[in-house]
This record gives sequence, structure tokens and C-alpha cells, in this order.
Amino acid sequence: MKIALVGSPNVGKSMIFYRLTGQYVTVSNYPGTTVEVSWGQFKRGEIVVDIIDTPGIYSLFPISEEERVTRRLLLFEKPDLILHIIDAKNIQRMLPITLQLIEAGFKVILVVNMMDEARRRGLKINFSALKKKLGIPVIPTVSITGEGIDKLKKLITELVVDINQAKCRKPLHCYYPGEIEILLKRIQFLLKGKYPITKRSIALFLLQNDEEILEWVKEVEDSMTVKQILKILKKRPVDERKFYSYKITIARQKKNELILRNIFDTSQAKVPYFQTFISQLCTRPLTGIPILFLVLYFGIYRFVGGIGAGVLVDFLEESIFQKWLNPLFTLWFKKLVPWESLQSLFVGEYGIFTLGVRYAVAIILPIVGTFFFVFSILEDSGYFPRLALLVDRIFKLIGLNGRAVIPMVLGLGCDTMATLTTRILESRRERIIATLLLALAIPCSAQLGVITGLLSKEPGGLVIWFLVVVGILFLVGFLADKLMPGIKSGFYIEVPVLRWPKLSNIIVKTRARICWYFIEILPLFVYSSVLIWICQITGVFQRLLDLLEPVMLQLGLPREAAVVFLFGFFRRDYGACGLFDLYQQGILKGDGLIVASIILTLFVPCIAQFAVMVKEYGLKVGLLISGFIFSFAFLVGHIIHLILTFF
Repeated sequence: MKIALVGSPNVGKSMIFYRLTGQYVTVSNYPGTTVEVSWGQFKRGEIVVDIIDTPGIYSLFPISEEERVTRRLLLFEKPDLILHIIDAKNIQRMLPITLQLIEAGFKVILVVNMMDEARRRGLKINFSALKKKLGIPVIPTVSITGEGIDKLKKLITELVVDINQAKCRKPLHCYYPGEIEILLKRIQFLLKGKYPITKRSIALFLLQNDEEILEWVKEVEDSMTVKQILKILKKRPVDERKFYSYKITIARQKKNELILRNIFDTSQAKVPYFQTFISQLCTRPLTGIPILFLVLYFGIYRFVGGIGAGVLVDFLEESIFQKWLNPLFTLWFKKLVPWESLQSLFVGEYGIFTLGVRYAVAIILPIVGTFFFVFSILEDSGYFPRLALLVDRIFKLIGLNGRAVIPMVLGLGCDTMATLTTRILESRRERIIATLLLALAIPCSAQLGVITGLLSKEPGGLVIWFLVVVGILFLVGFLADKLMPGIKSGFYIEVPVLRWPKLSNIIVKTRARICWYFIEILPLFVYSSVLIWICQITGVFQRLLDLLEPVMLQLGLPREAAVVFLFGFFRRDYGACGLFDLYQQGILKGDGLIVASIILTLFVPCIAQFAVMVKEYGLKVGLLISGFIFSFAFLVGHIIHLILTFF
């Protein structure tokens, strides 16, 4: 048996998923969190049920890619039960999706979440009356504290035993004006195939010019039926059918108002003046930009760069690994393994332990940990949607809108993960532009931490690096916007209430992200060490360094700097660790460190990010982006070298 969690972004789906399954997925206080579908299991006694956490959806008639993913899942995975999770204080806006789900014939439980915020605002809901009007089970919850979750679990258990209880006892029908009802009945009558949703819903999608559903109908129905349906549709121009979407939406809103009459009481509603005031400060340019710079300075520069890449890395790298662990393991391996070539695999210059594990634990872990701690505080407070509003006008200059701030900020953690979240952007054009900018000019947390930590010790180094990278970001984005065909999409985003971050949430989120990131990168660091070792004993590594030596000289860099870029090809953070090593050895400093940092930031996407790019947009797009970035990074590095030399 399968249960799907469905709802708009930022209503607590992922937290409900965690409460039901005990498995944590990213729980964010901004839209677009659950981009990939997550699976888990609900266990109670002998009952085991699959739980599916779906991307956020505003309607069953999709606009964005994440909405299409959710609808496809509902249509083709055929869940036995749907938990429709809504925000209690926004029930008027979210209940129409419940009506769509019921109209489509799904068995639904309505989970009215965030009841604590609704109560604080003086909002009241008559749940027994709502349950009676909708004809489906209704459960109030507060997912953060666990309020109502036991009742939800008990209800799910009862419905697993007898799933027919979840069926709408008094089927709800929304009647549509004008000729829409006549056309619906005509199309319903023609549909003979088997569908997982009601034929009325199929007819509604067809009337709204839904191409995906039309293609599905063509596969299910015989050619004569399809011709008759197309004949009905072609008599109505596309513009007229778009107007049908408006009429259908208005009809659902009226039905929604009738249902909520005498059920949703707003007579004692309170406006959260302080939260509203702070929210306005964050979104108005005059105050929002200084707040953003304060967040970047104290959160990223001082905390991640200073404490993460400075204090913690120095402690783990010098006091733990270099002083104790590396000598101990080197001595142990040399006694245990008699062959020198095999010793170098584990404890040599590029050994699995002395390089791979040391990089992952001593350099990457503290930087990633501090970054995700700051990130969790910001997202739990609800700052990111306000940041999206603040930067929307600026992002429009580079062919994107404020919604793109989500993958861009996530890119500061991991560009591979951020590339996946570009799915929340509406058009392929925007997704490709965002992917290009992520691969080119958004440093991951390890790069950011190492580079800010090292360049802060060079006079003016950090300012030069920042201005160059931001300048390149806007230049390439501006040109991509002008050159790429397509229409810019509108901007809309859920803005949740500002709240004081909860320490338990921050700890859980940070721990989950560190585990995810650490589990992902440690094997890759080990594989990279093995591959480098193979290349070293076969002489390939040395030949590559020889080939890159003339390039390094043109950039004013020492020969050893080529190692940084070879490492960066395997993983961005691996390259950052190589940069750190060269600085520690005194090989790379001054202008050379600035040039190397700029090139490494702009350098080709790592193997994992390249694989995701190919998966999302195809091999051609992946190769074009990577080829452009490779040549562009060294060109910019050469120009910066010439400028620094001149001055």
C-alpha cells in the first residue's frame, strides 16, 4: 500500500514525512524544498506502508516542473491514500487543491498543519463541520512539536485495515458555468479507457489545453474516440480554452467559500506587527541590502571562513592529522605492507588516508558543518523567501527571477545538489541559465570556506576575488539572457511567517546535511586518491602536470598549482584542499593565490555536477557548458594575472 503526501510548498510535508517514517529529508522554511521524491515506510505493529513525499504543488493543472512530477506520481504510481497537507492560516487558498483531489476520485485525508501559528493569530476552525462538509477525515496537526501526529498515525492504521473508510462519503461536485458542463459531459461520455482518476477530471484537463493529458488519452483510447475528442476541442480556440481555466478556478473558489462559511472564523484575527515590520526590513532594498551584507559577513565570512576554515580546520589538520594520525598510520602501514608502491596507495603523497580521508575529515567536514549550521538558521527563520523578493529585480538582469535564489544559495553548500533544485524554475531556458551560473561562479561551501580563509590573509585578496566572481556572474548571466531564446516567466513565491529558529530543528537539519554530504564525498575522495595513485605509478599524472606547466607559467603560477586544477576536476572541494596544502607549504601566496582562487572558483564543474547536468539537460548541453567554462576560467585568470602584474 502507498500513501502520498501532497501539498503546496512550505506547509510541513517533509516534517510530517519525518514524523511518520522516522527518516529525515530536508525540512526548509522556504518553497521548493522537496524537489526529488522521497520514499519511506510507516510502521505500526504488523502494518508496513510506503510513504511518498512529493514536490510542492499549487494545482493539479501544473505550471512548474516540480508540479508535473507530483501529478505524474499521483497518476502513475497510483497511491492508495493521499495526505493533503495544508497551512491552517492559509486554508482559504489551499482548500481548492483538496477539492481537485476529491473530484479526481482520490481517497484523501486532510491534514491541517501549523495550527500553532493559526492560534497565535486568533484564527479558529470548526473541524467537525469541515469534516462533515468535505466528507473526508480531517486532522489538525503541529508537525514541529508532534501535536496531532498520534491521531494521524491511528487514523492511517485504521484506513490500512479498511481503506474504503477514506472514500468521500458524500461525493463533492463542483459545477462549472456556461457550456463547460455540457462539454465535460460530452467528453466524459466519449472516454472508454481505464484511468486512475475520474473521467470528469480527465475532461477538465483536456478543456484546459493540457498537452500531457491529451497525449495520455491518445495512448489509452482508440483512434476514433481521439478524433471525436479532438473535434470537440478544435471547435474552441486555445485562447477560449485558457479562459475556461479562469472560469473553472473561479467556480472552485466559490465552492471553497461556501464550504468555509461558518467554519473558518477570522473575527478575532491578529496581525503580527513585529514580524511584519522585520519582514518589510528584509525585503526593502534600503534596509534589506545592509541586512544581507551583515548575514554574509557574520554568517559566511566570520563564522564559516573564520571558525570553520580557520580555527576548526587548523585544529583538525595540524593538531590531529599532521601531528598524530598521519605519522601513526604511516608507521603502521610501512610495518604491515612490505611493498613501497602499495604503501603509497594508503599513506603516500596522494594516499587514501593521508590525502583522501584527511581532506574529507580535517578540511571539508568543519567547513561544511559550519556552513550548514548557518544555512539551517537562515532557512528555519524564513529569511530565504524574503531574500528572493529582495533580489528579484537584480536577478531579472541575468534572465532569472527571485525564485532562482533558492538553487543559488544551495549552491554555496553543494553545486551538485543545487543543480537538481533548478527544477523549481519554470522554463528550460531559466534552468539552463541557472545551471550555467552554478557551474561557473557559485563556489561550494568547501571552496568558499578555504578561499575566504586563505585570501583574508592577503591584503585586498578577498575583495579582488569577490568583485571578479560577482562581476563574471552578472556578465555571463546578462549575455546568456540576451542570447538564449525564450520568454521570461513571472515571479511568485510562498512567503512564510518569520519565526525564531528552533535549536532542535537546526541541529537535526545540520546533522542530516552533514551525514548526506559526508557519505557522498568520502567515497569520492577515496576513489580520487586511488585514481591519482594509478595515474602516478603509470606516469600519466606526471605527463598531465608537464602539459599544464606552460599554462601555469602564463598565469604566473608555480608548476605545482596544476595539481589543484587536476584535483578540482574530480571534486571542487578536493581542489580547494589542494589549494590549502600549497598555501600551507608556502608554494602559493600573494598574487598567485588570488589568481589560483579565481580560476578554481570558475573552473569546470566536478564529475558529480557534470553527471547531474547531463542527466537533466543531455550530453550536448553538459559538454557545451563545461567546454565554455574550462576555456573561460583560464582566460579570466590570465587577464587578472596581467592586471595584477601591471599594478
